[in-house]
Amino acid sequence: MLAGVDEVGRGPLAGPVVTAAVILSPDDPFLGRYRDSKKVAEKKRLKLYHHLRRHAVAYAVSMASVEEIDRLNILHATMLAMRRSVDALGVKPTRVLVDGNRVPLLAIPAEAVVGGDASVQEIAAASIMAKVVRDRLMQKIHAKFPVYGFAGHKGYGTAGHLQALREHGPCIWHRSSFAPVARCMLNTVQGRGTEI
Repeated sequence: MLAGVDEVGRGPLAGPVVTAAVILSPDDPFLGRYRDSKKVAEKKRLKLYHHLRRHAVAYAVSMASVEEIDRLNILHATMLAMRRSVDALGVKPTRVLVDGNRVPLLAIPAEAVVGGDASVQEIAAASIMAKVVRDRLMQKIHAKFPVYGFAGHKGYGTAGHLQALREHGPCIWHRSSFAPVARCMLNTVQGRGTEI
């Protein structure tokens, strides 16, 4: 059994990194329709997400927290979350394919596939699962911290997000190890920004 693994949220300035592992059924009627989550319209992505929840042989979604990202660095935190997803599958795959050029330390044979979310159905399915879960989480975070606009940019460093950081300082969901957030924190400490 093949498991595909992908992540969403390595680049943003805020929020966790979310990973998913998916084992597809060979009878899945949607085989061939899974694509990189960034290339699928939101409505279709949600439909595929709900289909996967019902019809995948197994799936697991995990994350690494902002604290883990800041303590370990984003690469190691991503590998940790990927390992959590594979371990949480409940079914042991015989092989794991991971999108990108690195694989987490696993007790199962694993291979990195650059561009795997565009060429491997299991990885594309994992990217859809991870993106829907992370986007929903960022919507919830937005409800508590609306000044940052998380619902729109999902934590990425858009001009509006950077402006909100300068005006309001970072919140608990910002990654202090990321340069734009660290600069904002330094400016706040030095008295050049709005206090938290």
